[in-house]
Amino acid sequence: MPIDEALHRVLTRDYPDNTSTNQSILDRHGHDESYHAPASPDLVIFPRSNEEVQDIVRRCAEHNTPIIPFGVGTSLEGNVAALKGGVCFDMGLMNRVLEINDADLDVRVEAGVTRLQLERELKSTGLFFPVDPGADATLGGMTATRASGTNAVRYGTMRENVLGLSVVLADGTLIKTGGRARKSAAGYDLTRLFCGSEGTLGVITEIQLRCFGLPAAHSAGVCSFGDLQGAVQAVIVIIQAGIPVARIELLDDLQMEAVNKFSSLDYPVSPTLFFEFHGTQASVVEQSEIVAEIVKEHGGAEFKWSTKQEEQNALWQARHDAYNAARALRPGSGGWPTDVCVPISRLTECILATKEDVDESGILAPLVGHVGDGNFHLLMLVATDNEKEMAVARQVNDRLVKRAIAMGGTSTGEHGIGYGKLPYMELEHGEGVAVMHRIKQALDPNDIMNPGKVLP
Repeated sequence: MPIDEALHRVLTRDYPDNTSTNQSILDRHGHDESYHAPASPDLVIFPRSNEEVQDIVRRCAEHNTPIIPFGVGTSLEGNVAALKGGVCFDMGLMNRVLEINDADLDVRVEAGVTRLQLERELKSTGLFFPVDPGADATLGGMTATRASGTNAVRYGTMRENVLGLSVVLADGTLIKTGGRARKSAAGYDLTRLFCGSEGTLGVITEIQLRCFGLPAAHSAGVCSFGDLQGAVQAVIVIIQAGIPVARIELLDDLQMEAVNKFSSLDYPVSPTLFFEFHGTQASVVEQSEIVAEIVKEHGGAEFKWSTKQEEQNALWQARHDAYNAARALRPGSGGWPTDVCVPISRLTECILATKEDVDESGILAPLVGHVGDGNFHLLMLVATDNEKEMAVARQVNDRLVKRAIAMGGTSTGEHGIGYGKLPYMELEHGEGVAVMHRIKQALDPNDIMNPGKVLP
């Protein structure tokens, strides 16, 4: 149920400086970067501490009022839409880096700290945090959606890099999960339970994160191919050979056309792989040379690589701009972004079948992927107010997800479920969904934590 007048009155009275009912602010907090229909909350509140989060959650629980945690709104499956109204918890004021333990390679941050903010804080320590979804998302939001990114092939996703959490449950109880030890055999793994729960089990307020030492050297490379099959097969061989590549990104010909136009580059308009290598001066040279041989064997053109920082920055900036570059291919259109992840051995088959499906549908849909771990994305460029186009996109998305699940994959590699991927949860998890429902019922019996998300 939406917020009632009594709760509205008491929250605005007790938190006058960090609540808002301004309509533009409400609307801003009711949508993410996706095409999904927005739904605004009734009130936005900006807590400043664990204690404030606990107090506000308790009051919402007393009034049976929905709670929707919010980072910066860069999610892509309707994850933050207030489907039943309620109170949006914008965690942006909880943005302190609480401790940096450089000897132990870990940090503790509040949920509102953003990825680039942490990067700046770590700059002088010799450490870096590797999970890079592209957007400057908050670490709380990245944890809640179990985010991933370009470095996942070597360093893993948020699941592998979250050591512990502070979480406020639906009754206002603050719990701490995990810790700073690198392994533990003590009890249930509550950290992993909340990592990826999308605010449906509690409000994440603090995160203990694993960091890594900056590599002594790094290089980047780029190689174009005559066809997608050769590019993807090269990736599979590189991964199976155990080469510790930090990043492998695939951009299809349409995405390369978009990147060239948007970033004023002149790469061949053909399927292309972007690489990054980390290690010692000798090892990055060795990795680059081995990869150059493999891509050549699979029809790759000249493998161009560089250790110059400015050239690497330009390459990865172009990759991070891929979403905006793709949108510019059809000005005025909306974007329907979707992603799947499959076992690496099925990647070629899945991508080729998807490209064929897209071509037959007539939809303009660049493909880009973190293919080193079997994950790729489509951005379908559609007029979101044109029901015919949306119906075609819906069918393409449906076939893509079902194709991935049939191959032993997942409906989403990193966008999360939100309410956009709800229809596929039972197909992917079967009876496991009933177990998830029992967990939800135990921790949030009145369904006030981000209702309508993750579980059908």
